[in-house]
Amino acid sequence: MTMPERLERVLPEILGRDTFDALVIRTDFGDDESWNAVIGELRRPWGPFGEFPARVHVVDAPAWSGADTDEVLSVVGEDDYLSVVFLADGHTMGSPVRALLALTTIWEEEDDLDPAFYQELIVSPQPREFRAAPTAVHAVHANLTLGNMDFAEFAEAASAEPDQVLRPV
Repeated sequence: MTMPERLERVLPEILGRDTFDALVIRTDFGDDESWNAVIGELRRPWGPFGEFPARVHVVDAPAWSGADTDEVLSVVGEDDYLSVVFLADGHTMGSPVRALLALTTIWEEEDDLDPAFYQELIVSPQPREFRAAPTAVHAVHANLTLGNMDFAEFAEAASAEPDQVLRPV
């Protein structure tokens, strides 16, 4: 008996996101109370003094239920102005911090890199994901969009935390 092939689903296109809106996609629909808490945190003004308005594009559609990182990246990878997407997955909903999964949409396949110029990347590949508290989402998105920092810097800061979750400074 052979295993049935996994049916490839087609996730909906994301429309209407402004370049300066952080993109948050809900992939777990098992805990509405946790989700509402995440949304509440995402909609609060941010910055050292709360001086910046929250700019977030939320995708809260059951079609995304259970979507894995590769499925999400295959859809959002078409957006040339998006460098990070945040997922509210099962870990998010079960975490006391409600840590979202931050995924970079920009990466190089090692097979495509010329070893003469990219030896460092081939030896030490760039991180593709890390966890971020909802209160850190806006700073991550804004700094990546403006090119002030790169994804690896945020991933390194998250990995330095005892629970591996990036929080705002």
